[in-house]
Amino acid sequence: MRKIVVYELLSLDGVAEAPDSFFTDWDDAMGANLAAVIATQDAVVLGRRSYAEWAQFWPGSRIQPFAAFINGVTKYVATSTPLDQDWANATALDGGLVECVRELRQQPGGDVGVHASISVAQALLAAGVVDELRLVIAPRTAGRGRRLLDGLPPIQLEPIRSALSPTGYLLVDYRVVGQGAAS
Repeated sequence: MRKIVVYELLSLDGVAEAPDSFFTDWDDAMGANLAAVIATQDAVVLGRRSYAEWAQFWPGSRIQPFAAFINGVTKYVATSTPLDQDWANATALDGGLVECVRELRQQPGGDVGVHASISVAQALLAAGVVDELRLVIAPRTAGRGRRLLDGLPPIQLEPIRSALSPTGYLLVDYRVVGQGAAS
């Protein structure tokens, strides 16, 4: 069974929206961490907004290793309308997000990543479909913006790994082991 892996860039106060405003440095440890995350993924689920923004930016980007990865990987887009931009290997999910991701999980292949799409990550976390959270936490607060874990039921996490990058970013990986107090 494939794993569903959420990778998010967060501020210290949990904001995931507009990470460019609180991610000012990118060091080799962070790059190696990202490379390790995407090395196991052969599919990505994106929300409609992330897809629209990324389809304009990543096809012409030279930021590696992510550009080669995201441009070549199969991309499933959570949307109820047809995709209006041409981006290689992108397709709209046929049906509900959670049901489609559960089906993807049962198919053979590598991990399925969720990158940058806050509402997709939240929906999958709330439904108990996420296997791992891979977070990069900036040593800055954002104050305002959408927070990844807002509005979710209690989720029990088991630490897999943690490291501190040379520029002070916390790299943490968690296994999702259950939801609610009884999990």
